[in-house]
Amino acid sequence: MKTGILEVLLVNAEGIIRTNLIGTPSYYVIIECGSQSQRSKISSGKHEKPWWNEKFTFEISSFDDSNNMNHLKFTIMDTELFTNGGFVGETRIYIGGMISDSADDRECIEIKPIPYNVVLEDDTYKGQIKIGFKFILNKEKHVTETRELIADEKESIIHSICGSIMKLCKISWWKISFFNNKKSTKNKNRRS
Repeated sequence: MKTGILEVLLVNAEGIIRTNLIGTPSYYVIIECGSQSQRSKISSGKHEKPWWNEKFTFEISSFDDSNNMNHLKFTIMDTELFTNGGFVGETRIYIGGMISDSADDRECIEIKPIPYNVVLEDDTYKGQIKIGFKFILNKEKHVTETRELIADEKESIIHSICGSIMKLCKISWWKISFFNNKKSTKNKNRRS
């Protein structure tokens, strides 16, 4: 298995079951990749088509158990008023082929968002969830680019702060020297 970064784009769902009887359902998704797990924000939109439009990043390592890293599991949950949330359905997507069969020539592989079936507790299908993927092969390059971007942002913030402080100091020194000159002129006029 190759080392890299897996970016997952969770777009929306359509036609999923409604688990609560009262109120508007609010959905969230738990995404599992091996031992890593992340939770989406609460969906926007209506019950018929909840939207997340959220990106998640998972680190894929050759040291991880390859059996666990072969699948992504998306569990759709409904936040309910009187319970801890209800299971809506889940989707499992095989990603092992995308990662292991990736061409060595390409630095990344991208699969545009497409719909996947949502499996219910009784192993039937109801609705679809739309998901896209991007696998970046060279993790070190991605981390280096991210660090460089963060360093550039920090540097520009520091320059901005230093510039503001310098302007403030110039104004302060100007005011101090102006008031000192005015004060010394008044003192000279009093002595004369």
